[in-house]
Amino acid sequence: LEAERERLERLTVTRETLEELAADGVGVDETPRPQAGPVGGGQVVGVQTVHVWREGMTSGDLPPVYRDIVDVIDDAPEAVRAKQVVPRIGLPAQTAKIEGTRGKLKRLVERGWLAEESAGLFTPSARRTADRAMQ
Repeated sequence: LEAERERLERLTVTRETLEELAADGVGVDETPRPQAGPVGGGQVVGVQTVHVWREGMTSGDLPPVYRDIVDVIDDAPEAVRAKQVVPRIGLPAQTAKIEGTRGKLKRLVERGWLAEESAGLFTPSARRTADRAMQ
């Protein structure tokens, strides 16, 4: 079990690295390679690319789960914590779901979609808010 956890951690880091490279516009060799089946017979989940926010982009330019998160933050009257976002996007309020959502919130901050006012409090980014006001 421990070996599988380590393998999953390495795969998670690899996925995040690939997402960052894709967001920076770096191409990845797409040569087909044989793929191992999913651990435990589950379903393989693809990489979801979160592009760096640019003027004119909307939440519709994001993968569905990220779009839902941004829409929740946009509709909130004040800064929101990950544990407040989770039930609003239809997930159970479990620690694993909250931590996964927190990671997505941090990624959205890194890409310019959101701002982190203080530790753990998320709001729309000022640049994106200004862009929406001009539209």
